[in-house]
Amino acid sequence: MEEVIAFLKDLRCNNNREWFTANKSRYIAAQERFNAIVDELIREISLFDDSVIGLTARDCTYRIYRDVRFSADKSPYKTHMGAFICPGGRKSGNSGYYFHIGTGGEGYPYAHMLAAGDYCCDSKVLQILREDIVNGDGDFDRIVRAAAPMFVLDREGSLKRNPKGFEREELYADYLRLKAFCLVHIPTDEFVCADKLPHRVASLFSLTKPFLFYLNRAIAYVKNEY
Repeated sequence: MEEVIAFLKDLRCNNNREWFTANKSRYIAAQERFNAIVDELIREISLFDDSVIGLTARDCTYRIYRDVRFSADKSPYKTHMGAFICPGGRKSGNSGYYFHIGTGGEGYPYAHMLAAGDYCCDSKVLQILREDIVNGDGDFDRIVRAAAPMFVLDREGSLKRNPKGFEREELYADYLRLKAFCLVHIPTDEFVCADKLPHRVASLFSLTKPFLFYLNRAIAYVKNEY
């Protein structure tokens, strides 16, 4: 994975079309290496989650080209490579396993990241999740705690107060205020550059399978009902 990181670091320092065109062969080599890791990661995840069987890197990876139409940052290229592995592929609307290699620092997109869940939940899905949490006798809390300490909930953007219709004193109010349901882990350079990366990433992701099942159950309900 060192060659992928080296390319992305150089791209971060030379984020323009001229440099990228001159180094297109390096990009293709880095992309092929990343895609090979993703294909192997899918196979490893499928050993404990058969909902991703049949997917390939093509179904799960993102283009490196940024959409700058509505962004103040006009840099044309992303400085990370990412994949979202979920039932039906990244465009399915399901929650899944997210993995990326990058060059960032504090805050998204970080240098590297593992995440599980949905960072932009549909409002109907949010309502179902909140109802499930209130009526679930603590099952969601147990699921989140079982993934710790390797994964923590992303609470960025959480509501200041309980959403409408939920009591202020509700036992699991912190969960009800979430607008994104994501478990996050930030690995080191040493982790992503060591041997057997797909196996080690999948081993961590296995901790989050119950969390994803919980989310995808709500998503499936909304798809079927609406």
